[in-house]
Amino acid sequence: MLRSELVTRLQDEYPDMRAQDVEAMVEVVLDEIIRALEKGDRVELRGFGAFSVRRRAARQGRNPRTGAAVKVAAKNVPFFKPGKELRAKVDVIVKPAKAAKTAKGAKSAKPAKAAKTTKAPKRRAK
Repeated sequence: MLRSELVTRLQDEYPDMRAQDVEAMVEVVLDEIIRALEKGDRVELRGFGAFSVRRRAARQGRNPRTGAAVKVAAKNVPFFKPGKELRAKVDVIVKPAKAAKTAKGAKSAKPAKAAKTTKAPKRRAK
């Protein structure tokens, strides 16, 4: 879901509110979460989950193209831990799909292969 879709959904849910007010509410909520994380605080939304900041230590990495060793600096990264209710709701969605795939006698559908396309030769500028 995109931010604009969330705003549209809220406008449908609360038709008496102006569109600008709904957009402002979404903006305020997201800004407050970001401000709290910038300060290193934890944001907990019961039933949904908790946002926090995790520290990643400095480490030795590799350049995938050359294979050369590269120093990767320490950094803070945002972390989200889903709440119990969210995990339960998402798990309900996944289980029926899994059961349908493993149903007796069901054939696995293979995706169709994409047709190969030939590239037109590049023209040189004169």
